[in-house]
Amino acid sequence: MLRIISLNLNGIRSAANKGLFDWLPGQNADIVCVQELKAQHQDIPTVARPSTFVAAHFHAAEKKGYSGVGVYARQRADQVIEGFGNPEFDAEGRYIQADFGNLSVISLYLPSGSSSDERQQAKFRCMEAIWPRFVALANSGREVVICGDWNIAHTEKDLKNWKSNQKNSGFLPQERAWLTRLFDELGWVDVHRRLQPEATGEAYTWWSNRGQAWAKNVGWRIDYQIATPGIAASARCASVYKSERFSDHAPLVIDYDGSLS
Repeated sequence: MLRIISLNLNGIRSAANKGLFDWLPGQNADIVCVQELKAQHQDIPTVARPSTFVAAHFHAAEKKGYSGVGVYARQRADQVIEGFGNPEFDAEGRYIQADFGNLSVISLYLPSGSSSDERQQAKFRCMEAIWPRFVALANSGREVVICGDWNIAHTEKDLKNWKSNQKNSGFLPQERAWLTRLFDELGWVDVHRRLQPEATGEAYTWWSNRGQAWAKNVGWRIDYQIATPGIAASARCASVYKSERFSDHAPLVIDYDGSLS
């Protein structure tokens, strides 16, 4: 079994203080992809390098306290790639790829456009800029799993209040159509949705801090593991861990057939 976990940390130090690195060793994960480190390499605390994992790779943002992605793994990667070749977004620390044999695992953090129209336009630029990388990966012959906070709810099943959010960032028609293209044109697979086609509230991975969103499960499913068809077909189980809260997101845990070696 190959277990991959994805989680937006909303700050690695904050998640550590909330017990993430006490919880992780018991999860038997082979790879953990994290997003929104909000820390630079030299600031990532020792506690954030759990002994369960042989390797920890991070791509931090140039701006302090902002963005950043990472990959923990039970064995060393053959190759690690930081960024996808776009200076604007590579400076924000949004992509890191670790290759293990014929498997590539990517931790991805797409921008949020909710704070301003300026950031929404940046999100659209990022979506356009990263597309050629997705095409290249799909055509590479490798098995690929892209884990991360995509900041897009794909369908009406993927958020509680879909009717009132149709003009809001994260559920805009252009964003949803872009994900549809990823699946339909490039053949990528939304693994959680493949395993649980009708899941709604139990599949949410993010809750606003406003109101009582968490208590009332007024959530969004914006964290995905999106994979090439071969490894996607080997997925056996997916779950969202909600018994403890390490962030405003929840860990997405998926088990696949196979192993890293």
